[in-house]
Amino acid sequence: MNKTVRIALVALLCVGAAACSKKQEVKPQPQQPQETTTAPAQQGTGKYTAADLDTDACLKQRVVYFDFDKDEVKPEFQQIMQCHAKFLQDVPTARMRLEGNTDERGTREYNLGLGERRANAVSSALQANGGSSSQISVISYGKEKPVCREHNEDCWSKNRRVDIVYTAT
Repeated sequence: MNKTVRIALVALLCVGAAACSKKQEVKPQPQQPQETTTAPAQQGTGKYTAADLDTDACLKQRVVYFDFDKDEVKPEFQQIMQCHAKFLQDVPTARMRLEGNTDERGTREYNLGLGERRANAVSSALQANGGSSSQISVISYGKEKPVCREHNEDCWSKNRRVDIVYTAT
């Protein structure tokens, strides 16, 4: 084959390949709304605002319950710890008080100590998730502030808690 024929063949192959690789027009599919678990204020900026304390489902959960005579935060409260820690990160002016409580059983001194250990456990969990210790204060009320006054396990379990109280936002 002479040089001219080879160039013509290469040109034909290139034109044919280009024709075969022609892009097809893709029509955009209508987007289906997706369910989200993100807080409404986080959708736009990814950050909590002070208004989210009253509207975000996770931030509205402000009680952490404990087992009898225990001061470890249960795994089911880890999501709450993450939400409140993120809130503290996103709103640096926020301040919270962790109020440790116990049921009526035990001496006053023992229950004050247990309430403090519980509040410190919540504080540690918040800090482990990014919360700042300078935004958190701890107090123990022991058995002095029950939410239930009956003398049975169901009632006692409601009193073994740490209340998360925001004092500034």
